[in-house]
Amino acid sequence: MINVLFFAQVRELLGEGSLQIEATDATTTAEGLRAQLAAKDEKWGKVLASDKLLVAVNQTISNWDTQVQDGDEVAFFPPVTGG
Repeated sequence: MINVLFFAQVRELLGEGSLQIEATDATTTAEGLRAQLAAKDEKWGKVLASDKLLVAVNQTISNWDTQVQDGDEVAFFPPVTGG
């Protein structure tokens, strides 16, 4: 299983803080996992648009092509800005 975490506005908009998803051929990268979750419905698709998110795999900021495997933790969160 892949442990998926959602933070900040992503968490608020989805109404989910975490979930576990079975590792499959479609979830071998962070992008594959994001795409699979975004396909759940229109709301998930909008919230999980890759141009609005950052991803961390096992608590390390990662690229969308980062490999993901069974037992990994993947976190999705919005870019942080300051001012």
